[in-house]
Amino acid sequence: MDDDRRTLPPPLSEAHEVGFDYRGGAGVDFEPYPGFLDERETADWLQAWTGNRDLDGAEFRIFGQDGTGGLAAFWLVRRDEPLERQPVVFLGSEGETAVVAQDLGAYLWLLAGGFGPLEATMYPHHMHDPRPDARLTEIAERWAPSHRKPAAEAITAARAEFPDFAELIGSLCR
Repeated sequence: MDDDRRTLPPPLSEAHEVGFDYRGGAGVDFEPYPGFLDERETADWLQAWTGNRDLDGAEFRIFGQDGTGGLAAFWLVRRDEPLERQPVVFLGSEGETAVVAQDLGAYLWLLAGGFGPLEATMYPHHMHDPRPDARLTEIAERWAPSHRKPAAEAITAARAEFPDFAELIGSLCR
């Protein structure tokens, strides 16, 4: 990634350019942004969402939303690791929270398996009919071949690595 803090990593940008099939609510409900939100927009959203005016949002790099305004982001929790090695999280408009992928590679395979951030958050209790996407699979194979695993396994691994994420986010709320 270059010095522009709004520029998405090339694999993420390429995957998001493919687009997502909403299929009347049975598909993927995700609207990717062309770049990361800037620091001020991130801070404003996080402060409004949590009611905590002390937060600056520096630990999140937001890159898209679902139809209700829930946000997908990298969570910068791994000290001294590049953005691509940070977990992907979802912060829902109704308070839903989850770590949905352990890193960018796992996220690419999640998308290839027919899941977006919201669907991964709500898995397995969601009216979702995942359909693997050949174009997204090709992107995941090219950029993250060693991360290949079924979406359910990727979601389970992400939740297992960060079991206290929802509690941590809850502690930020006022």
